[in-house]
Amino acid sequence: MTLSAELQAFSARLGHSFARPDLLRRALTHPSMSTPARPDNQRLEFLGDRVLGLVMAQALLSADSAASEGQLAPRFNALVRKETCAEVARSVRLGEALKLGRSEMLSGGRRKDAILADALEAVIAAVHVDAGYEAARDVVLRLWGERIAGVANDARDAKTALQEWAQARGQTPPAYVEVARSGPDHAPEFIIEARLQSGAVAQGRAGSKRQAEQLAARNLLARLEDSA
Repeated sequence: MTLSAELQAFSARLGHSFARPDLLRRALTHPSMSTPARPDNQRLEFLGDRVLGLVMAQALLSADSAASEGQLAPRFNALVRKETCAEVARSVRLGEALKLGRSEMLSGGRRKDAILADALEAVIAAVHVDAGYEAARDVVLRLWGERIAGVANDARDAKTALQEWAQARGQTPPAYVEVARSGPDHAPEFIIEARLQSGAVAQGRAGSKRQAEQLAARNLLARLEDSA
């Protein structure tokens, strides 16, 4: 069975032509859409998580031969965490190709970090099963791109780093203020503002307060570094 035009377009964005199209179809089928004739992507997700981890571990070791395990671990976590996987999924518009049940689709499933991240891991596994580890590795390295080279900065806990910045300059700890919330209860979006005693501010927008706070802190740190 050939792929639909929608899945062919996604395959092109992914950069892999599937010899077994059923693998991609399964990788993009959320449990809310599964039937006996259409299995979901959970088993592929289990495999893809491990393939992604191996690719990233090897990439980090190759990128910095002098890094200790203590330095590599937070970098690794930053590259494979759900938020990063969801960002990568959005970069190839994976949400457009997802097969979701009606209730999940109506609740904004195409935008949810967890669903996007799980589906991307399933897609990685589908490439691995279809064409082997090297093909999966090449797809992962291409999709993650510059994130791997820049992970040393992204791996920092932004809120901790911002607090240390403030304390080193005799300022009180940063304050985090929710300035807006939108969306339904099952799929909220928060805008959090990080504020320093000096008056410097920056905002972060995300689907959870914790993530929005981290993004606000990271954006404020970047602003402070640019003005230094």
